[in-house]
Order: sequence, then structure tokens, then C-alpha cells
Amino acid sequence: MKSHDSSRPLIVQSDRTVLLETGEPLYEKARDRLIPFAELVRSPEHVHTYRITPLSLWNAAAAGLSADQIIETLEQYSKYEVPANIIVDIRDLIARYGTLQLVRRASGELVLHCKNSLLFTEMRHDRRVAPYLVRQVGPKTVVIDPAVRGLLKQALVKIGYPVEDIAGYTDGEPLEISLRTQTGAGKQFALRDYQRDAVASFYTGGSNLGGSGVVVLPCGAGKTVVGMAAGMSPILELTGSGVLERHPDLQFVITESECGWLAWALQGLGEKMPPPAKKPRRKKK
Repeated sequence: MKSHDSSRPLIVQSDRTVLLETGEPLYEKARDRLIPFAELVRSPEHVHTYRITPLSLWNAAAAGLSADQIIETLEQYSKYEVPANIIVDIRDLIARYGTLQLVRRASGELVLHCKNSLLFTEMRHDRRVAPYLVRQVGPKTVVIDPAVRGLLKQALVKIGYPVEDIAGYTDGEPLEISLRTQTGAGKQFALRDYQRDAVASFYTGGSNLGGSGVVVLPCGAGKTVVGMAAGMSPILELTGSGVLERHPDLQFVITESECGWLAWALQGLGEKMPPPAKKPRRKKK
């Protein structure tokens, strides 16, 4: 049984919410350790509220965090003992990441491989997932249509299992672009350290683990610049994954909205979405 330690800034609750007291000396260290696996819900002056969700844990797993590392952080900074159900949930949800893998065969086909026979059977008969599966090619492997790659991953998240996507993308035509070293006003210009880190995380060294994601930064932190820098790496594979073949006039565009840079908007162009129905014209009397 862990004794109470008032100097620690976290209070972990059984509903997966985590309270972070900003006035404690360890606040900043605890915040930096918490952010990779918990979502900020609200941040008033004295107590910030985070929530541990399946998606936040799977994102942490994708970034290389283990269940032991997450639990260690909570136990290290929590005022009170971490509820037992939280530890069980973290281990269970982290263990699910990697059970389903999306890979590309030598023939170029995209296949979904499942490491669990019972889950594979459940997945094939689930009405939310089955429409995106083409044909079974192994005991626990099924071919999928590349055009519904994103929709399939969304459907699998809804049944509680994320997909580890290591299929990569089809190489597109190279595009020679670069950032300025000076602004239009003649001032020196270069990426900041955290912007370079964001690009490196997105690109992942050009491996099949990179090329997907959304850049999330505070207002004024340079989301557009990060997006442009990512586009200068072979990340243009993102737009060359079959989308360009169906949309030959597509240009590489970075767009802003209230939720940041929407890189995933490009993928929507490749989904099998029917064109909007034309409204019948009213006849003039």
C-alpha cells in the first residue's frame, strides 16, 4: 500500500481521469511525462484535468511507450496509490496494439494480418469491418482494398483494436522544394528545435512507420512551417499512395483550421465516396 505524499502533483482516479496540480514543484516534470499517453481535457489555473483513453494509449504504444513505463510514471508522481483497475486497463489496452498489422505483400497487395485466431473470426463477421475485407489468403490474413485503408482502421478502432500500419506508401514523383533561409523581410529563417523534432517524428526516417498523422501544435507555434518541412521529405508518398492516379490534377496543399494542420484531408480524396447527388431543378410555373 503506497503512503500519501502531498508533494506529488498527480491524482489518478478510477474513471481514467488524472488531476494535475500546477502549484506543486514536480508539476512540469509530471506534465511532460503525462502528455505522451493522456489527453488534456481542461486547464484552469490551479488543477489541470487529463483523461487516459484507449486512443491516447495506442498512440503512446505507437510512439514506443510500454505499459510498464506508463504505470511507472503514474506511480512516481501520484499522491495516492494508483487504482488497480487503471493498471489492468493500461496493460490490456497497450497489449492490443500490434495484434493487427497492415502490411504490403511482395505482389503489392495490402493485407491485414491478425495474431489472434478468435479476434480474426470476430473481425471477419463484424458488420462494421467485414465490408472492407476482400478475401482471405491465410489462416489469419485477409486482403484489403487500398482505397478503404483509412476506413478499415477507423472501423477496427471502434471494435477496440487499433491497426499497426507498416505497409508504407507507393513512391510518388520527386518534387524539388526547399525552405527559405531568409524571410521576405531579409531576416534569418530556420526551423526551431521542436519543429525539427515534429518533422522527424512524422517522417520516422523514411521507414514504413512514418508518413501518417496530424501535426498538433499551439497557435503560433508553426504548424504550417512543420507541414511544409514534412512535405520536403519523401513524405510526398502520402499523396502518391494511389490518390494521384485518381486525381491527376491534385496539388500538395497545407490547410489550416481550428484543430490544426489537416494532413489526413489528403487521404479522404482516395476513399470510395460517391459524388453528391444533384438536386433536381424546380420547374418554373
